[in-house]
Amino acid sequence: MTSGTELAPPVQSILAAAAERTAAEQDRERAPLDVDARSFPDAVAQTERDGRVPVIAEVKPTSPTTDGTREDDPAELAEAMVAGGATAISVLTEPTHFGGSPDALRQVREAVDVPVLRKDFILEEASLDVVESDLVLLIARFVDNLADLVAAARERGFQPLVEVHDRDELETALDAGATLIGVNNRDLGKLEVDLGTFESVAPHVRRLCRLDESSGGTARQDPDDVTLIAESGISEPADVRRMRDAGADALLVGSAIMDHGGDGDGDVTANTRRLVEAMEPTATTETRTQT
Repeated sequence: MTSGTELAPPVQSILAAAAERTAAEQDRERAPLDVDARSFPDAVAQTERDGRVPVIAEVKPTSPTTDGTREDDPAELAEAMVAGGATAISVLTEPTHFGGSPDALRQVREAVDVPVLRKDFILEEASLDVVESDLVLLIARFVDNLADLVAAARERGFQPLVEVHDRDELETALDAGATLIGVNNRDLGKLEVDLGTFESVAPHVRRLCRLDESSGGTARQDPDDVTLIAESGISEPADVRRMRDAGADALLVGSAIMDHGGDGDGDVTANTRRLVEAMEPTATTETRTQT
């Protein structure tokens, strides 16, 4: 782990369950996957050419931070999100706390033609081979060998999306070679959401990418090759504009799309569309990281 901050009890429980699943997956013999992935950066670029905001809409039946459960067919939910303009779909595969499953992801990926992200607590290489997806989430805080896991994901054809919460984790992600980076606005210690988290982390990308050049070395990577995703706490068009103005290339939205109205049966197509069609920001990739 890259932070000494105490985790909230629900997160501790999720992590303990993930460790148990990891142990079982390591005992199971599987051939490494060979994924023919749909390009997420290409999908983001196409969405922007169409004049829309790139949104990763999340099929999330439930979570420790939301009330109630949606038992809709995951493929139908994903199709409805794509109809609303979603650039990609995120699918929870964690079963105990989020009601997800690998089977739900398989169904979604067969039903839609956009990139699909597997969102789970992946701790070791063996867990990568559970199910095919286009992207796979790796949470920097929970992975001891991030560079090795990023490399292992890419060897299988996955596009690794590395999640960070602060500047130190961002540096760890860049050192691991990550080019898709999600900044989680939710504090895993208190489970509180603050959109200022993304605003505080995003400006460091360009400086950290170029840091080694100042001492005569080579850059970690071209900052323009880094795709930044704002995660958590985005529920209104104003939030979309705020995150885009802060430099977000895309947004990952779960609860606000699954049930924006809070009645457990929200219109996911309409909820997706209202965020995708939020006013375009003035910030660009070139201006987002000036510090």
